[in-house]
Amino acid sequence: QVQLVESGGGLVQAGGSLRLSCAASGSIRRVNNMGWYRQAPGKERDLVARITSADSTNYADSVKGRFTISRVNAKNTVYLQMNSLKPEDTGVYYCNADVVRSGSGYSDTYWGQGTQVTVSS
Repeated sequence: QVQLVESGGGLVQAGGSLRLSCAASGSIRRVNNMGWYRQAPGKERDLVARITSADSTNYADSVKGRFTISRVNAKNTVYLQMNSLKPEDTGVYYCNADVVRSGSGYSDTYWGQGTQVTVSS
């Protein structure tokens, strides 16, 4: 089985910064795309940022220039550096990864348990 474990959420004032981490563990042959999604209260879960195994990235328009996604392939870990945070960035942040398990020839998508980020005004 594969698990994604997130850390780094919390409460921060507007204009502040947080760094989220997500580590994939288990019977992993390869991790392809990794990403972060956000779900605000009463809203759907939306993509925040995504990164391929070749470090190609894409971001939601609302976070461009403020958030940076990165990864360390040797650790199967993805990070989200969040700067200049705004109250509208508040929500539960979920890590997502496309993983090829050991002995498998295809990819499955896995999700972390979510970490709360609250930005006060």
